[in-house]
Amino acid sequence: MTGRREVIKAGVAALAGIQIASAWGADKKKDKDEPPPRPGPLMTKAIPSTGERLAVVGLGTNNYSPSTPEERAARREVLAGLTAAGASVIDTAPSYRQSEEVIGDLLADIGNRKQAFIATKVTAPEGNLQRGVEMIEESFRKLRTDVIDLLQIHNLNGVDVLFPHLNQLKAKGRIRYVGVTTSNSDQHERMVGIIKTQPIDFVQVNYSLGNREAAEAVLPAAFEKRVGVLVNMPFGGRNSNNNLFSRVASRDLPDWANEFDARNWSQVFLKYVVSHPAVTVAIPGMTKIGHLEDNLEAIRGRMPDAAQRARIERFWDQNFES
Repeated sequence: MTGRREVIKAGVAALAGIQIASAWGADKKKDKDEPPPRPGPLMTKAIPSTGERLAVVGLGTNNYSPSTPEERAARREVLAGLTAAGASVIDTAPSYRQSEEVIGDLLADIGNRKQAFIATKVTAPEGNLQRGVEMIEESFRKLRTDVIDLLQIHNLNGVDVLFPHLNQLKAKGRIRYVGVTTSNSDQHERMVGIIKTQPIDFVQVNYSLGNREAAEAVLPAAFEKRVGVLVNMPFGGRNSNNNLFSRVASRDLPDWANEFDARNWSQVFLKYVVSHPAVTVAIPGMTKIGHLEDNLEAIRGRMPDAAQRARIERFWDQNFES
């Protein structure tokens, strides 16, 4: 039985127009005790404003500024494997150091730009529209694209001056969707107001099993107004105090995880997030092909229903929340 790693790498090779190197066969020994890949396609959800469907796991790229050739090659492998497997969302930002430029160069090299759904961000510091316009044009240049799939106003910075400009770009076909982001729960009330009053397509918020603040108001408002939701930090973030993996390091996976086909903690965490009715796509950071394989495996098979989601929350609160 071909392992998960071979399936994704086969797609990578097809995209690159090369044959798989025989050296990859060495991975089979590593995978021989793993269960076979779960059959079936990746879970998808529709963008509420258009019905366009997206695989419910995409790629966060805050750490896409490689410092060595080996790191760059690993990121290339993830970007190729993502679209080869049928997923598409790649979320970046001008503030993520070299991320936009690296993504633009690697997608051009791989040849999979048409299969990718690129989301980036813009701000207008102190309400300066010109600075926002310049940032957008620089994003087009760095990403090496004529069309940006989703342009988001980052942390609600400059919404008043940027919305008219983004809507003009959308009308001209230079961007396909408009959104806003926040990583600060203090901005949730303001974001809800924007959801209710602006014709936006997406919001992006933090949401995880250990951080459910967005579920109190933002997610219900987005669901009601048919606004798509990107979720960043579905694993709680890199900070050890928030990182979910550090909390479960000494815990065995509960038997009830089998009920919705979760084989490890990362799949429990991801399935919990993407099974929320309002969530469109989760965008965990991934810099290695193994991360991609595991996260895509999470969106095959059964998902937790409402009762199972409630049980996951009770388990977490009883064991990890003081």
